[in-house]
Amino acid sequence: MQSAIQGFLRYLRIERNSSEHTLKSYKDDFASFSEYLTDRVGTELTPEEITIPVLRGYVTYLHECQYARTTIARRLACLRSFFRYTTREGLTPNNPAKALRTPRVGRKLPNFLTNEDIVRLLEAPPANTAQGLRDRAILETMYSSGLRVAELVGVNVDDWDRSANILRIRGKGKKERITPVGTYAAKALDRWMEVRVEAPLGKPQEVAALFLNKFGKRLTTRSIGRMLEGHIATCHLQQHISPHTLRHTFATHLLDGGADLRSVQELLGHKSLTTTQIYTHVSTRRLKETYENAHPHSKRDAG
Repeated sequence: MQSAIQGFLRYLRIERNSSEHTLKSYKDDFASFSEYLTDRVGTELTPEEITIPVLRGYVTYLHECQYARTTIARRLACLRSFFRYTTREGLTPNNPAKALRTPRVGRKLPNFLTNEDIVRLLEAPPANTAQGLRDRAILETMYSSGLRVAELVGVNVDDWDRSANILRIRGKGKKERITPVGTYAAKALDRWMEVRVEAPLGKPQEVAALFLNKFGKRLTTRSIGRMLEGHIATCHLQQHISPHTLRHTFATHLLDGGADLRSVQELLGHKSLTTTQIYTHVSTRRLKETYENAHPHSKRDAG
């Protein structure tokens, strides 16, 4: 079993060009399944020994452990992909996970900031220190270009074309896309570049980063999260805000401003339009709230 799993992970990394985050998620899912086989079945079965009843027992086990539906759905998706691979490689005669029913998972509407709140957050970092100028440039860039936090920390100085005001982004699956940089973000980046200092003896891949920490090296995603928490506290925003909230805000404000869904999909780097459509529900909800608050006949009893 472990040999087949390693082959599958190697296939994902080399042939599918999957990210380290995706590979880690699959490893966690396989660890859960292996734990179930050891605790409940009593042995580590080979791929061809795993049957539909075994997998149904695993689903029951996950429910007994009170895992969230999203977690159960992801772990079943992992097994389906794995057994598609083993079937194609001739390790199993068929895909026993194909018959499993995935629990229905309701999609949560993305959390986003209002126009007023995003302005408060963008202006929270001080404009008279190097770190403040860096943080302003980070927040402006994330909001201006809708970047994932992992994409942001991966941006290098050479990825920014100042004359065209565009960024080259390496997204999920190491796929590249070009995204525009707004005027406010470009000005913030210019000011940051004036004070940006690289580590004197830093490794090339570290000092090439557009955004550096106080030691002159590439920031981490965790550093961005801590930085954001500090500025949220400074401007007293009440709602839960993560780096991804800025990406949600970017998409929602674009649609509210009249952008078409396909363009937003391209800017976000979504593979499927279905993923982007969640933002239309947000805009529709806001439109309905505006109508109900503003129209004199929206709430009156029509009887």
